[in-house]
This record gives sequence, structure tokens and C-alpha cells, in this order.
Amino acid sequence: MADVLSILSANYKTVGQTVPSNTPYFAVNPDNYQGDWTGKYADNKSFKISVSNVTGFRAKVHYQSGATSKYQDVLIRNNSFRVGDTKFTLASNGKAEINTVVTDPVSGQTYLDKAYATHQT
Repeated sequence: MADVLSILSANYKTVGQTVPSNTPYFAVNPDNYQGDWTGKYADNKSFKISVSNVTGFRAKVHYQSGATSKYQDVLIRNNSFRVGDTKFTLASNGKAEINTVVTDPVSGQTYLDKAYATHQT
């Protein structure tokens, strides 16, 4: 019985360890992210992403679109972060690409809603 417990214990320790990421986090320039980002999806539904308290690679984000409102602390890596089902990626043209996974309530089908956001200064 002791052998079984030692095997389980060793396996639990191995499985429980986190796998290190291949891409490290680096401090970002807060001016590139901080502030309000606004845009419209293809169906003309508007959205607003407010980014605040950018410190190192961490930030606080509020996503608002229609009745959907999400607050989240995020980690910025590779010029992007996620808020719920929405991914924000900083583009080279000073805009941000917004990709949101939307689930149709009737059919249950999911689709990707893409848009661009403009930084309000």
C-alpha cells in the first residue's frame, strides 16, 4: 500500500507543477494602452474598452458593448490581452484589433466578431 501512495504522491507533484511559458512577460509602455478605445463591429454595435493602471505588464480593463460589461485585471503579452471572450491586440498603425467570440442564443453556434478600435486621447 505504501508503494501505491508514493507513486500517487510523486505523480500528483509532477502533474501539479505549472509548465513555464515560452514567451516571457515584459513591461510595456503605458501610453500605448492606457485610455479609452472605441469602435464598431460589422453589425454597427459599438464597444468601448477602457484601460487603466498600466504597470509593468499588468492593467485594469473595462469592456462595454451593449448590455455586456466586464471588468478584469489583465496581463499584457505580445501586444495583446484578453477580457472574457474578447482579445485586444495593439496594431502597428496606432489602432487595436478586437476579436470577440459570440454565441448565437438561438442556435448555439459561435462566430468571431472582428473590429478595429481607435485610441481616444
